[in-house]
Amino acid sequence: MALSKNRIKYIHSLELKKNRKTEKVFLAEGPKLVGDLLGHFPCRFLAATPEWLSQYSQLPVEEISEVSAEDLSRASLLKTPQQVLAIFEQPEYETDASVINHSLCLALDDVQDPGNLGTIIRLADWFGIEHIFCSPNTVDVYNPKTIQATMGGIARVKLHYTPLPDLIRSLTDIPVYGTFLDGKNMYAQQLSSNGLIVMGNEGNGIGKEVEQLINRKLYIPNYPAERETSESLNVAIATAVVCAEFRRQAASL
Repeated sequence: MALSKNRIKYIHSLELKKNRKTEKVFLAEGPKLVGDLLGHFPCRFLAATPEWLSQYSQLPVEEISEVSAEDLSRASLLKTPQQVLAIFEQPEYETDASVINHSLCLALDDVQDPGNLGTIIRLADWFGIEHIFCSPNTVDVYNPKTIQATMGGIARVKLHYTPLPDLIRSLTDIPVYGTFLDGKNMYAQQLSSNGLIVMGNEGNGIGKEVEQLINRKLYIPNYPAERETSESLNVAIATAVVCAEFRRQAASL
């Protein structure tokens, strides 16, 4: 069954945030990603090659279309289409800051790159961080590039878009961490098993208003200390380094 021009146009329209927001859906592509998301989010539409569909006797999908590789290529947003694409409903999560009282959470202050956000979600999933609080200007989690970069982590990590200063002010006696060049050596600090880790914008770091509310400033030291090195780390890499140290310390208790 061939995909209609209108269907292909609709799939392509989901590149735009306003269309995703209006429809309350997002696009995912590829066997691994789609397979991970099926069952976690309601699936409105799925298009796949006969080879992919032959692996499943039943699928929790409203509408399924068996298509050729050529048809899938016309609909796909990827340079190399991968057997299947699906349109899922966006979940609605209640923003509950109380989770920060008893677990480790991330906050992202205006992260702009879809790939960085997707990688951070994937990292959070790996390190067992279930909640990420994003400033309103952080890139949309449902951007197709972000979804692809999560590698399925979006099924287990909840994102909440909320003004970070208000969120942090609502916390009582909770450690709020952030990375700064004038912070304390992360490896020499006792890190808590709960709290909020704030990561900043790719170019500007953590904004001034949020910085004033951070009560634990950390620094990721380069090695060796006297060696000339890069000015900074990519935000996703920095997140990985910080989360790894938090979990290492927690495991050694």
